[in-house]
Amino acid sequence: MQFSARNKLQGTVKEVRVGAVMAIVMVQVGENVIESAITKDAVEEMKLKAGDKVTVVVKSTSVMIMK
Repeated sequence: MQFSARNKLQGTVKEVRVGAVMAIVMVQVGENVIESAITKDAVEEMKLKAGDKVTVVVKSTSVMIMK
């Protein structure tokens, strides 16, 4: 599968919080945790669960740097 996004981070699903329509998926990437809000349907279709190895793809027009 190819993506135009260049920011791809390998990680492990730490937690999945499923709501009525949306879900929050927390992915451990090194020392950091990235949270993604996706649909409940997407979580179910991918059968996402804690411990799964995933790739986080970031496509954004605004990425901030803090020092």
